[in-house]
Amino acid sequence: MGQEIDTTRFSRHDFDAFAKCLSVETEQLKQLINEQGFSDDEHIVGFEIEAWLVSETGMPTPINHTYLAELNHPLVVHELAAFNIELNSVPVRLTSNMLRNMQQDLQHTWDSCREVAKRLSANVMMTGILPSIETRHLRLEHMSRLNRYRALNEQIIKSREGKPFELKIEGHQHIHVTQKDVMLESACTSLQLHLQMPLARACDALNVSSIVSAPIVAATANSPFLFGRDCWAETRIPLFEQAIDLGENHKQRVSFGEDYVHESIMECFQENIDCYPVLVPITDSDAEETRLHHLRFHNGTIWRWNRPLIGFNGSGKPHLRIEHRVIAAGPTVVDSIANAAFYFGLVNALADDAKSLCHQLSFAQAKYNFYQCAQHGLKANVNWLAQAAVPVTTLILEELLPAAKQGLAKMDVDSDDIDHYLGIIQQRVASGQNGADWQRRWVDAHGIDMQQLSCQMMRRQYEGKPVHQWEL
Repeated sequence: MGQEIDTTRFSRHDFDAFAKCLSVETEQLKQLINEQGFSDDEHIVGFEIEAWLVSETGMPTPINHTYLAELNHPLVVHELAAFNIELNSVPVRLTSNMLRNMQQDLQHTWDSCREVAKRLSANVMMTGILPSIETRHLRLEHMSRLNRYRALNEQIIKSREGKPFELKIEGHQHIHVTQKDVMLESACTSLQLHLQMPLARACDALNVSSIVSAPIVAATANSPFLFGRDCWAETRIPLFEQAIDLGENHKQRVSFGEDYVHESIMECFQENIDCYPVLVPITDSDAEETRLHHLRFHNGTIWRWNRPLIGFNGSGKPHLRIEHRVIAAGPTVVDSIANAAFYFGLVNALADDAKSLCHQLSFAQAKYNFYQCAQHGLKANVNWLAQAAVPVTTLILEELLPAAKQGLAKMDVDSDDIDHYLGIIQQRVASGQNGADWQRRWVDAHGIDMQQLSCQMMRRQYEGKPVHQWEL
């Protein structure tokens, strides 16, 4: 859904035309996969970070149209709400000192974002859910001025036959609210990681991404509060799943999935056409058929927590990358790169053993682990291979961090960088202080003041220390 569109009104003919193009392109993709017609490049990585525009007093500020015009940065773009923006990286091959370079590039972009925000009497902030967000901010008048978001909203409401969205989250505290539109989704902001893999390793990489989602979300949780209520360690997970719900007779558009991929990555794209109706039927008569325009657009309206994406390199050859969507934005730039290093290292280390891992840990167990870790964070227990009820902290410290270190070393990542970024994960997990835990400790010490909590998080974010070093 990152592509802007010309209209928000569609006829039955538009849906039929899109479905026809989607069917043709699905067969083309099948042929490309059968012919092994994909790029063999691997370890090309990138990321997207969704961030908030906030006032000097920590409240969401819906000025992204003016802000982005003033910033004029090719890697910083709109998001659903006018108080959100998205920062993108340039894809790079992960090797040598590229982790350090990624941090420097992100910091440079972030500093530019902060400088422009200050000129508009605002700030920028990275966090999974802004603590100070209130239901009154989630109105259509605060939607970004782009047709694609209005079309998405209108088509989802139409699929729901006008019924309001109902958000129910049960955790430490409970939330039950209703919403007339998709603006609940704008309260969720993420770090989305992209990892390009050769076709031969794509299934294994996607399956491993599902397996490690649970410990990663435990280590990176940064979204406990919504509307002043303390729900899950990563409340963003159930919030996003319920914010884009097409209704009772439709398969969930945001989900962990139902099974591993068994034989081919094509299984995901076949499920797309078989199980998910077209949501926004934008046909493009000028699009090159070989670029799979409609297939890629449709795939962009299905938000699996781990999903395959098709792209094309400069010479027009397709490549496949895995998008890992489970990590909250923030708490800092260096935390974000550490989170990325943990994921990239784990996938590269475990993908060669993926079939054995999938045999020992069923998809149902991986899914159970994911929601346990989203709810309980670093206090969760998980199933792991032959073991039941393993503390996730023990799993991360004793097995997964050494594996991630091995995986990064196999990519010839600088050893000092490996120690530095994985050391941040190690200290965060050992101390028990991720972003969610720090927020809860701050509230325990200072009381339920979500506006002040946002300000204190922003101040520490700008100081740049990783979250395990934050004081109350």
